[in-house]
Amino acid sequence: MKVPANALIGVALVALLVAASLLATVWTPYDPLLLDLPARLSPPSLKHWFGTDEYGRDVLSRVMAGASISAMLAGLTVSFAVITGTLIGVVAGYVGGWTDRILMVVNDALLAFPSILIAMALMMVVGSNKYGIVLALGLAYMPSIVRITRSTTLSLREKEFVEASLSIGGSHSYTMLRHVLPNSLAPIAVMASSLFGWVLLVESALSFLGIGVPPPAPTWGNMLAAGRPYLEQCLWLGLAPGICIALAVLGFNLLGDALRDRLDPRMASR
Repeated sequence: MKVPANALIGVALVALLVAASLLATVWTPYDPLLLDLPARLSPPSLKHWFGTDEYGRDVLSRVMAGASISAMLAGLTVSFAVITGTLIGVVAGYVGGWTDRILMVVNDALLAFPSILIAMALMMVVGSNKYGIVLALGLAYMPSIVRITRSTTLSLREKEFVEASLSIGGSHSYTMLRHVLPNSLAPIAVMASSLFGWVLLVESALSFLGIGVPPPAPTWGNMLAAGRPYLEQCLWLGLAPGICIALAVLGFNLLGDALRDRLDPRMASR
């Protein structure tokens, strides 16, 4: 079977992000937090491949450390949003009635607001820290998972295998977990892969605005914000983290498109 080019590019970019984040946990060329004032704002060279920032810190080391932080935050956020949203969506779609109506009213109210505004509001409440970002972004993107899971569950609960499970004595809880939930995973997987890119982008935006992970943590958003006053004479300060954000988002979007083409029967038939 021929693998599409977008799938190969997406996998390669995501693998590069994962490899950089894993490598940064054990090794970086320099300490990302080490100050070297005599070398401040040095251009890219053999000693510092991506140059240094306003405090003489190695930009390459900080980009690698930022990849580790971004990947960890994105993984925790997507896991929280997917697990919580899937459970709520399955219960709402399968049970129906007033349970479905109440859950969907709350969910639709959250969907009415842009995700970044919900995240910013929650960050003001829980504070600027890693766990606050996971909670804020997870709650902001959870309604999308709920909506997709519910719509899939509504169609699955009318299938013959659900009726067969109930007719042989299976409980509703068993039927939901054993038959409905596994058959809902394909659209959830596609949505989750796209969520990684969105979370990376919004987390960088929050850090750039000063309400994300607080400095001196080397996140890509913090690097963009710190290097903004020096961009006219030191373009590399914005170029390195900016390209990393763009490539990471592109990789996850291409991977999500490839999963959709592979798992969606309508796309596969085309």
